[in-house]
Amino acid sequence: MGTGRVVLVTGVSRDLGRRFARALVADPAVGKVIGVDVTPPRGDIGDVSFVRADIRNPVIAKIIAKEDVDTVVHMSVIATPGTAGGRNTMKELNVIGTMQLLAACQKAPSLQHLVVKSTTTVYGASSRDPAMFTEDMEPRRAPRAGYAKDVAEIEGYVRGLARRRPDVRVTTIRAANVIGPHVTSPITSYFRLPVIPIVLGHDPRLQFLHEQDLMDVLQHAVVSDIPGTFNVAGDGILMLSQAIRRLQRPSVPMPAFAVGTLGSALRSARVADFSPEQIGFLTYGRGVDTTRMREILDFHPKFSSAEAFADFGSLLPPTGGHSEKVLAGLARALPPPPPAEQPAGAEHG
Repeated sequence: MGTGRVVLVTGVSRDLGRRFARALVADPAVGKVIGVDVTPPRGDIGDVSFVRADIRNPVIAKIIAKEDVDTVVHMSVIATPGTAGGRNTMKELNVIGTMQLLAACQKAPSLQHLVVKSTTTVYGASSRDPAMFTEDMEPRRAPRAGYAKDVAEIEGYVRGLARRRPDVRVTTIRAANVIGPHVTSPITSYFRLPVIPIVLGHDPRLQFLHEQDLMDVLQHAVVSDIPGTFNVAGDGILMLSQAIRRLQRPSVPMPAFAVGTLGSALRSARVADFSPEQIGFLTYGRGVDTTRMREILDFHPKFSSAEAFADFGSLLPPTGGHSEKVLAGLARALPPPPPAEQPAGAEHG
């Protein structure tokens, strides 16, 4: 590695962060990559310099100063309480961690560019949503809890840094649901269920971003120096019913409250993670406009939403085993749904 950018990447103990940091080392525009996380990454990190540090701790400022870091890629926002050790820890890692990291960035004279991996979850999901969210739209309902609230707060702090340090280019990547053979997330756990619960009377629109496209867009953001907020998703949409058919998995329609009950039970059984925002998404779906991604960021995903989903589905094991038993038991225990009534002019989610 010769001269070039000095990039600090947070969240390298997780698979995507580790693989992204490794890929970045090979980029000719990059001189050095420093990976930071609380626990060392499992697996080979190649020429990445790993520093064991908690971004909630002010020591991160010393690392940025000592290494003369000019680019920070913030990838350590966590979507699932399970992986963080509970919701409170998750909020602390996400929000407090980001605040400390941005405080360190603000003080660092060497810093020129901040890239933040955010998510389209920030738009929420409701019956009043537009067909496609553009980057300047707000959610119809401000998120009150969970991952979506964390992300809204984090983006607020990032905008604050951009105002206080106008000399720093800030690029925020709002990624659609990331999917692929190596991804473990609330949505991939949902599609890995042997029997897939769906919300009665709704067939939401889904967009996906392939894990390789996520890594490519972050790398593109690092080397192209284009500031701004960008929705990033594979072309096209997939209806939930199409996705389930393609997996050749059985589905069971349930009223929303029952999906919530089932979700809590699956969460305690550590089979899948259903948050209220996930249930909103599985009821109403979400579409984001990616014009800015193509025209301003000049990024073009290799996989469409359908292709990203197909690649994820190609490696799913046959159904059966522990989760099937858990689901079957839960389905028997649920109260029967109320008789279906279709009011005049009913919405199709």
